[in-house]
Amino acid sequence: MNIFSAIDLAKSKNLDLIQVTEKVDPPVCRIGDYGKYLYSLQKKERKIKVKTKVSKLKEIQIGFNISPHDIEVKAKQAEKFLKEGDKVKIGMMLKGREKAMGEFAKKKIEFFFQTLNNLLPIKTERELKREPKGFTMIISKA
Repeated sequence: MNIFSAIDLAKSKNLDLIQVTEKVDPPVCRIGDYGKYLYSLQKKERKIKVKTKVSKLKEIQIGFNISPHDIEVKAKQAEKFLKEGDKVKIGMMLKGREKAMGEFAKKKIEFFFQTLNNLLPIKTERELKREPKGFTMIISKA
């Protein structure tokens, strides 16, 4: 349809000529209320925004002398975070003479990792890393 006749038709009905897409030749237009069109676009954007979830980094601290049962409790907490779509940072702070027993601390963190892996499949975002204050590791849902 000719653009001028389309504009005249829209004005005769007290409506607007709305360009739907300009990517094609000739551009696709429709006759309607421009305010309602903008409102429907905003409504779609809000609906998309509600559905998207921003993943956060949650942290779980494990003590050097933690018992196996406490590791299971912390693993269940980490499982809850992972099911919500968040990443989990596992940290073990080492103080004083504990810093000399790094292998024992690694075994504790690996036991935590295995316990959590039994609950749900996970992948490591950042491998177990030694830092001045202890060990850290970042995991996410597989």
